Amino acid sequence: MSRLLSLAEAVESVVHDGDSVALEGFTHLIPHAAGHEIIRQGRKRLTLIRMTPDLIYDQMIGMGCAEKAVFSWGGNPGVGSLHRFRDAVENGWPHPLKIEEHSHAAMANAYEAGAAGLPLAVLRGYIGAGLPAVNPNIKSIVCPFTGEKLAAVPSIRPDVGVIHAQKADRAGNVLIEGIVGVQKEVVLASKRSIVTVEEVVEEFGPRSPNATILPAWTVGALAVVPGGAYPSYTFGYYKRDNAFYKTWDTIAKDRDSFVAWMKANVLDVGPEVFAAQARKMLQAAE
Repeated sequence: MSRLLSLAEAVESVVHDGDSVALEGFTHLIPHAAGHEIIRQGRKRLTLIRMTPDLIYDQMIGMGCAEKAVFSWGGNPGVGSLHRFRDAVENGWPHPLKIEEHSHAAMANAYEAGAAGLPLAVLRGYIGAGLPAVNPNIKSIVCPFTGEKLAAVPSIRPDVGVIHAQKADRAGNVLIEGIVGVQKEVVLASKRSIVTVEEVVEEFGPRSPNATILPAWTVGALAVVPGGAYPSYTFGYYKRDNAFYKTWDTIAKDRDSFVAWMKANVLDVGPEVFAAQARKMLQAAE
């Protein structure tokens, strides 16, 4: 059953040096606050897994948390490159970063296979693509029933899965609404999990047709972190801070400005900063 902890307690008890860690959330519900707490606690040698590594992985890589990234696309959405990611790959700063690149379809299928306890995922994909030439974890198999040649990749079964969601109830069940991405699959595929939520409620009430509920028994640590997805958005709570994504491009280009920003905005502050940012965004939207 899920345990209600502070964010600091959750990270301390769940995330260890050398773990494979997947922080998932597609477009919205990106668990920035949890990623920042991993940085604050100085976790090292992590294998970071994410379908679309963006700002939070740029920050974690730049702060020396990662030794490998497994991903299907990396960039600052709508802006350009992830400068700290590139610096680690191209120049080994703050230390070298190994990479394993897949397609979106392969990652999604690999999470689903991991959630099902399977050793591999099979899909129609990579036909005419160049990735198999540089990624030895992309192989092909022949269907024993039809003779069709198919792509195969290892299932993703992280040590730790981390997601953000809208609500939990007092029993520890978690509600996800909006674009659901692979949040359900990553929690089910992971050995341990952290779920941050905007709030705890007595009951979920009316919900959208695509809502997903994670039962309490699937969730490890649960932490209430209002604004925990900022600067991405949480459907029904606050909008995406598009201006920050543009600003990040300038901050991250230079190593010194990056380190200074991280010190002032992550290392020297706590997750309550995110709650304040979320409140400001809600007020601005009204």
